[in-house]
Amino acid sequence: MQRTIVALVLAAAVLAVGGCNSRTDKSAGSVILSVTDFDGLPTRASVNGSDLLTLDSIDIDNVAKDPNGTTSDLQNVEMRSYEVVYSRADTGTRVPTSLVRSIFGVAPVGGNVTYDNLPIMAAEQLRNPPLNDLLFENGGIDSETGSTVITITFTMRFFGRTLAGDDVATAPIRFDVEFVP
Repeated sequence: MQRTIVALVLAAAVLAVGGCNSRTDKSAGSVILSVTDFDGLPTRASVNGSDLLTLDSIDIDNVAKDPNGTTSDLQNVEMRSYEVVYSRADTGTRVPTSLVRSIFGVAPVGGNVTYDNLPIMAAEQLRNPPLNDLLFENGGIDSETGSTVITITFTMRFFGRTLAGDDVATAPIRFDVEFVP
């Protein structure tokens, strides 16, 4: 009986010590990309005037999955692209086509990369349905809902690859923008 208790105590100790080093993220690679800050997020925009909607700046951190482990330059991430997928936050169903763009830059392990004036919507989205309904020359009203406001949810992700060859991506970030004539 005493041997069983000692064996159970030892097994619990091994599990507890082993659990301290486990990571919560089980994706491939040894780093996580994380959007940590963005400035200049538009909450309301007019479709009349500009053919481009941008974020003033956005920071992407490269975080080692094992904060107590050693790191190397092979964990640096070469940024490759980003995508913005749109959905309706109002009662409409029509959505702009997705925006996918190539980007360049390196997010060093334990550091970050910042992009300024990053396009989040271009003419291909602003000048086509449903947003082109809000153009003055088209009447300024969403033909699907009858509203003068279209609320779009933006879902953004960034993609890169470590120098060791592991593909990594940020978790999606979401925000809403109201479009008006």
